[in-house]
Amino acid sequence: MIDRLINILVSIMLIEMMVAVGLKVTLVNLSGAVRNWRFLLQAVLANYVFVPAVTVALLVLFHPADPMVSAGFLLLAVCPGAPFGPLCTGIAKGDVTVAVGLMIVLASSSVIAAPFLLHFLLPSISGGESMQVDTVKLVGTLLVTQLLPLCVGLGVHHCRPRLAEKLRKPASLLSVVLGVSTIVLIIVVQFQLFAEIKLRAWLGMAILFVASCASGWFLGGPGSGNRKALTLTTALRNVGVGLVIATGNFPGTAAVTATLVYGIFEIIGSLLLAWAWGRSRGKPAIRSGIDEV
Repeated sequence: MIDRLINILVSIMLIEMMVAVGLKVTLVNLSGAVRNWRFLLQAVLANYVFVPAVTVALLVLFHPADPMVSAGFLLLAVCPGAPFGPLCTGIAKGDVTVAVGLMIVLASSSVIAAPFLLHFLLPSISGGESMQVDTVKLVGTLLVTQLLPLCVGLGVHHCRPRLAEKLRKPASLLSVVLGVSTIVLIIVVQFQLFAEIKLRAWLGMAILFVASCASGWFLGGPGSGNRKALTLTTALRNVGVGLVIATGNFPGTAAVTATLVYGIFEIIGSLLLAWAWGRSRGKPAIRSGIDEV
């Protein structure tokens, strides 16, 4: 019963967050990212090739590990496009417009890419356990909880900008409330699993976070603004999508705990990195009217 409640709450949280994101961005942000094919390809390589590959390599290196814990890490590895990317990029004095475009492109493409990658990568870390996900069902779930709400928000912003302006702050506040409520509920329900996290696991998370940042930095191309945007966008995985997959396919298991723990870890790490960059000398962030995405 409680697992079902968590799954429903997580789904509602993701739907609301995607609508809120759509209300704050414009089609200009999306078109700007799509037009730069070389940079877009580099972002795809960083997020859909390098990060999942490093994650699988680390899980094999840290073997033996609980297959469900491994599944939790892999879920986030294949789910980029976190809404926090533009915010952290702004703090870091990077190109916010680029970060918004990347977020939209990656969040949208993960609806297809994440189920596809999980279908092929989960068996490699399953440890002999049956851990396949229903790819068709998962694509449908992500369409309903991620892509469709995002398109609704974008549509309202494009067709009814005044209405979108009025809805932005309430939507952002509701996102925070739902996010905090979901995290607290999962921590309470799975407190025992959280307490059993070992130093070895924290070391693995740190290595994965640094590797994710490095992939974004080296593939970010010329210009510190673009590099900061891709670095932070790559480091920040979409916790909402990861939790939707985890609670829907592996309810009540360590996969949910691992997804949430690394999600919190990489958010804190990204905020610290962004803060350090922001305090260093450099050009100010490029604003686009969506600094609070």
